[in-house]
Amino acid sequence: MKKYILKRILTMIPVFIITSVIIFSIIHLTPGDPARVILGDGAVEEDVIALQKKMGLDKPVLVQYADWVGGIFKGDLGESLFIDEPMWEIIVSHMKPTLSLTIYALLIAAGVGIPFGILAAKYRGSVLDHGVTLVSLCGISVPNFVVALLLMLLFAFRIRLFPVAGYKTLEEGFIPHIRYLTLPAVALGFIHMALIMRMTRSSVLEVLSSDYVKMARAKGVGEAAIMVRHALKNALLPIITVIGQTTITLLAGAVVSEAIFNIPGIGQLVVTSIERRDYMVIQAVVLVIALINMVVTLILDILYAIIDPRIRLDTR
Repeated sequence: MKKYILKRILTMIPVFIITSVIIFSIIHLTPGDPARVILGDGAVEEDVIALQKKMGLDKPVLVQYADWVGGIFKGDLGESLFIDEPMWEIIVSHMKPTLSLTIYALLIAAGVGIPFGILAAKYRGSVLDHGVTLVSLCGISVPNFVVALLLMLLFAFRIRLFPVAGYKTLEEGFIPHIRYLTLPAVALGFIHMALIMRMTRSSVLEVLSSDYVKMARAKGVGEAAIMVRHALKNALLPIITVIGQTTITLLAGAVVSEAIFNIPGIGQLVVTSIERRDYMVIQAVVLVIALINMVVTLILDILYAIIDPRIRLDTR
């Protein structure tokens, strides 16, 4: 197992290098001089040259990349031109709301999608199964911003059960924190709940039709034991895969929900930085999100190996 994990960690090194090159290239090879764009067309040439020197743009591109990557390994992600705080503090302060929203949305998506997917597979062809299929189709078809607006209209304006928008930190109280995150989390997790529901249903149905499940039924094993010990256990791999993909997508898709519900998360930071051309912040944020995605993928690989030992044996 240790050898398998070490191999997976080593494979992350070239992925990190390629990702960092792509991020750096997109930011620095876009048309126009970043310093001139930041200062505007009416800027004095001396100010433009001074800003170029401050941003390191007066150096060759390869040297700029080497300095940036070298700073990353030292824990230095650069400096913001507009926010007078260390880059890590900027990212962490904006990442907290995004992570809270992502985790909450994931709990809703998995907590609803998996049980109802199992029930739909168990009672195939029933009213419950058709209802789950209908909800899944709606979740996949309706964009999350439409779901967000409908939730705001119903639960914030009509019933007044949740706040319309805004954010409360966890330090201000767990209940206020959850109340402000519920509507955006439901809006964000609805489509992923539908995907998890469909994947769980199809995976469990495939396992239930297998020969070893039929043999277990012939031996008189109870339905509950069949569902837990055989069906769900052997259907976990595709379910875990879609949950891992959901986590990555939720983290990236939180931008829309944060904008609609006015949550000061990482998405809002990226949008503001793009408007102000704060390139160092954009680079740092995109890199951190890419690293989080790599860690999530690593965790998925480890879970695969734990659930199915054949996976780690095949890599030897």
